Amino acid sequence: MTTDTPARLLQLLSLLQTPREWPGGELADRLGVSRRTIRRDIDRLRDIGYPVRATLGPDGGYRLVAGKAMPPLVLDDEEAVAIAVGLRVGAGHALEGVEEASVRALAKLEQVLPGRLRHRVTTLQAATTPLISGDGPTIAPGTLTVMAAAVAGRERLRFAYRAADGTESRRVTEPYRLVSTERRWYLVAYDLDRADWRTFRVDRVSEPFATGARFTPRELPTGSAAEYLRQSMHRVQESYDLDVTFAAPAEAVAARLPGWLGTPEPLDERSCRLRTTLDGPTDWTAVCLAMPGYDFTVREPAELVESVRELGERMTRAAAGR
Repeated sequence: MTTDTPARLLQLLSLLQTPREWPGGELADRLGVSRRTIRRDIDRLRDIGYPVRATLGPDGGYRLVAGKAMPPLVLDDEEAVAIAVGLRVGAGHALEGVEEASVRALAKLEQVLPGRLRHRVTTLQAATTPLISGDGPTIAPGTLTVMAAAVAGRERLRFAYRAADGTESRRVTEPYRLVSTERRWYLVAYDLDRADWRTFRVDRVSEPFATGARFTPRELPTGSAAEYLRQSMHRVQESYDLDVTFAAPAEAVAARLPGWLGTPEPLDERSCRLRTTLDGPTDWTAVCLAMPGYDFTVREPAELVESVRELGERMTRAAAGR
């Protein structure tokens, strides 16, 4: 039983900061006091600014909710070390404006860290080196927090999305997890319009909005969101053999094709053939093949044939004004 009131309040606050609702009886058992004492302690926490919400019921329940201002947090040793290390990493991360905020928050935290914990943070940071490949896109923190809140609250998320080829679309999803890799963030979610799982690069997301509609999470096809993202990226990056003929001289086609597609070889004075191996999705390749403005025939792969067909249908609808 904890008889020291300040110590008991800190223990109670530490429990309430776990994101769940605590029955009054369970809190009383944890702290070795009566339920009446728990009610008094809850009132004390409210008096000093902690927004604790109570729910009705046979046993009653308590939950710490968001208030108008952020009150002090109570962290154990492991949590303090984890946050300090995370802030140091955040000082060089891909979130727009987060670098400076991370430095300010880290300065405040390290000022009050006990010496033993400060030493652990420094040692851990010195022994690790993040692998960051070049400069990645930045993300507005507000975008990430809206998406994270939707994941945590199991709310359907609506947003605008720009694909790699520049195509704009509106998506309604059941967000599952956010996954960070190097300097990019991805959302793993169930796309309701496409009735399938998808991954979305967060830097291509705009206007995220939590609809308020709750959902029961579906079972992910893989064991974890990180594994699903890894497999998804692997599928996208599979290589394929490209074989295309153009009804135009090789020099004319080469002058208008992106260099990464390779150099076409002449078949005769009026036609040429392009053969190479590429990585990545076929949609953008279809657009690039159409850019020179010459008639062409895709021999392989079958996925590119389908992408060209879909692109043609889309252009036809656009020309018809539909």
